[in-house]
Amino acid sequence: MTTPSFSDLGLIEPLRRALLTENYLEPTPIQARAIPALLAGGDLLGIAQTGTGKTAAFALPILQRLAGSRVPPGPRGVNVLILAPTRELAIQIDESFRTYGRHLKLRHAVVVGGVGLRPQIAALARGVDILVATPGRLLDHLNQRHVQLGNVSCLVLDEADRMLDMGFIRDVRKIMAALPKQRQSLLFSATMPAEVEKLAGQILHQPTRVEVTPKALTVDRVVQRVLFVDAARKTGLLGRLLMDAEMKRVLVFTRTKHRANRVAEQLEKAGVAVDAIHGNKAQGARQRALDRFRTGAARVLVATDIAARGIDVDGVTHVINFELPNEPESYVHRIGRTARAGAAGIALSFCDPSERAFLRDIERLTRRPMEVVDGRQWLSDMPVAPAADRSGASRPASRGAGQRPSADRDYGRAGASQRYRPAGRGRAA
Repeated sequence: MTTPSFSDLGLIEPLRRALLTENYLEPTPIQARAIPALLAGGDLLGIAQTGTGKTAAFALPILQRLAGSRVPPGPRGVNVLILAPTRELAIQIDESFRTYGRHLKLRHAVVVGGVGLRPQIAALARGVDILVATPGRLLDHLNQRHVQLGNVSCLVLDEADRMLDMGFIRDVRKIMAALPKQRQSLLFSATMPAEVEKLAGQILHQPTRVEVTPKALTVDRVVQRVLFVDAARKTGLLGRLLMDAEMKRVLVFTRTKHRANRVAEQLEKAGVAVDAIHGNKAQGARQRALDRFRTGAARVLVATDIAARGIDVDGVTHVINFELPNEPESYVHRIGRTARAGAAGIALSFCDPSERAFLRDIERLTRRPMEVVDGRQWLSDMPVAPAADRSGASRPASRGAGQRPSADRDYGRAGASQRYRPAGRGRAA
């Protein structure tokens, strides 16, 4: 079957020119199926994971429809509203719209928390063609009458399952009450829990359903390994692993903001170029950290789960779960930051005795056991961290150096000293 071109999909020349500049030569499966349906004006339910090209799948037809029949939004007005669960994702969606629509004269704005209100109020006052927003901050502006949504012709809910996880569904419903009933509506979600299915039934009218999975599931493309280690020795183990030059661009995930800051501080003291990103960081600081990681100025980025879906950086070679997530779905989102666009990637998980139940849940979800790496080569002469550096494990500080940690499985099954290195690596996207 011949793969269609962007010309075959009916995209106008300014959009095709922008795509060519970005070296996008042919559409992904979700783009090939979604773009014609959206150009026809229908609603759409897209079930797709990150990395399938879904942003362009909705951005391109929206831009084309605005270019062909643009109505000035008017003061505080909005033509197209895109809701995203995190600041990072909202900013990236806006950047995609600006990239694809560079040859179109359209007004954009991003409304997210963590930054000052005044620039957002000023942008909204003039009216915008495309508004990308997180639900909480948009609701603030709506309640203060900085924006009016009565003329929105198109609504996009991106990563609806993540919005549910983060508790935003109630805010989304309040926002939808301010929208006109006659509009085009799109909903995208990686999974379809009952609450998201119910929401889709309420906002979509006879939608085209497009369900696309990557050619290989993320968990199948990533080499996944676990190292059993007491919590007090995790920081030392991370430092030892980072001595390997093969770890060129590394994402480290923690469960809490405090732990993310603490790990970043300790790595910085050890001479590692590192930044941290989490919900307590101001938006400017978060964006600077992402930019430094993207450009290579920071080799390591320590993040919490809230940032997992918002990080879209080329060439992440390793993901390290410093702490296992208590929700197994978060593990899949974390490791999805590597092995993108068919590239190879490595995910290493540190598991202390208190996290064994989390590990079992993850393996049940992914339907594959993680390979156990023998960590004794790094742990044998590693001192126990001081009490202030503990991450909540119940083991006493007096455990002897080199003692074998308690685990459900053979600690040394993997054996080889360099098993954490990838067999090959390509460009991640």
